[in-house]
Amino acid sequence: MQADLNIILPEIVIAVYAMAALLFAAYSGKDKLASMLTWLTAGLLVAMALWIGSSGDGARTAFGGMFNDDGFARFAKVTILLSAAAVLVMGKDYMARRGILRFEYPILIALASVGMMMMVSAGDLMALYMGLELQSLSLYVVASLRRDSAKSTEAGLKYFVLGALSSGLLLYGASLVYGYTGTTLFSGIIASADGHAPIGLLLGLVFVLSGLAFKVSAVPFHMWTPDVYEGAPTPITAFFATAPKMAAMGLFARVVHDAFGGVVSDWQQVLAVLSLLSMFLGAVAAIGQTDIKRLMAYSSIAHMGYALMGLAAGTAFGVQSMLIYMAIYVTMNVGTFAFILSMERDGQPVTDIASLNLYSKANPGRAMAMLILLFSLAGVPPLLGFFGKFYVLRAAYDGGLAWLAVAGVIASVIGAFYYLRIVFYMYFGEEREPLEKNNSPVLWGFLMASAAIMLLGIANMFGVESIAQAAAATLVN
Repeated sequence: MQADLNIILPEIVIAVYAMAALLFAAYSGKDKLASMLTWLTAGLLVAMALWIGSSGDGARTAFGGMFNDDGFARFAKVTILLSAAAVLVMGKDYMARRGILRFEYPILIALASVGMMMMVSAGDLMALYMGLELQSLSLYVVASLRRDSAKSTEAGLKYFVLGALSSGLLLYGASLVYGYTGTTLFSGIIASADGHAPIGLLLGLVFVLSGLAFKVSAVPFHMWTPDVYEGAPTPITAFFATAPKMAAMGLFARVVHDAFGGVVSDWQQVLAVLSLLSMFLGAVAAIGQTDIKRLMAYSSIAHMGYALMGLAAGTAFGVQSMLIYMAIYVTMNVGTFAFILSMERDGQPVTDIASLNLYSKANPGRAMAMLILLFSLAGVPPLLGFFGKFYVLRAAYDGGLAWLAVAGVIASVIGAFYYLRIVFYMYFGEEREPLEKNNSPVLWGFLMASAAIMLLGIANMFGVESIAQAAAATLVN
């Protein structure tokens, strides 16, 4: 028992901190402590990321195989924790100035992070569902944090109703899988479905994948994404676009390889279709958007399509390419949302793309950093975003999905249009009332750091490539 608890110690530390902070805040100054709690939570998440990242090699299991601590889980957890901490720090001033920095906010982010850590370490259908629901319940609340905003309330309600539907699909699939295999452990499922699977088990797999596709907002389970991204306060939208996406993709990989690794050809087709639909819907639907947060929602749908392409390859290199892609995607989104958070006029947030007309005149440095990030999101060489796409395309081609790789290239060309349109506005648009200069050093720092990573990372990817390779090898063996 002691050995099991040692393995899940990072999760225990964050969970105990969240509960202690909740009691302390409730019995003291409540929202007066919100600022301090935000910094404390961000610091704890970074500390846990460093602890997990330096906790050594090898794979360990806890509670009879229900919890996995391996290279794959550690890679995903470090990405999740660092992005969650970054979003907390970035959004603190924004939330405080608008009177929505409540003490519950950092605590809910901490609890969501515990759920996400549980998701990527799950070795059992029960553990998977526990992690998923802890993450989801926290996110339902933060999505509707602005109680005085009809859009924010609508965002939270839509996410809750559709999230409940996806949980139902997932649970029904899990019950079918249990019925046909007699176990909820991934190790037991893969042993009973080795080489061939009865039709009922495949139906269960499809339902489970449908529930997970909702969490990554893959088409046709994407309908909540644009409304929730637009309605939620911008720092919370930034959170939705980063850590939960990494967690859901990690869980996707865990389920298909750990539980159904013996029937790759069966789930490969499902993932390939999800990938194809997501890439094209994200690329085409974003073209008509005038709100930058809605545009980023469709952008995230397309990017999840590319990440799923790597996973659809069904190989260790496919998992490696997905991990590299997600690490780059999260970094790009942190920088992009740091820029969106700085868009203001008369002290009010602005999300209209047309308001960026000739932005480069007043803010040449920020405009250049945003240009680098947009080019990287579009996959323009030689920026780091190009290498992310190159990896997943190569994985799909090597995995016998050449048609999907070709479709990915076409979707990428279509998608480049709406990123380049923002660049056009910033440098060549019609002159309008300019946006205010936001002098926040935190937002400036995150924006510049993300842009610098997109430029400098092309040398050696800061070692992420070899770490992702080792992480993928622990999952696919």
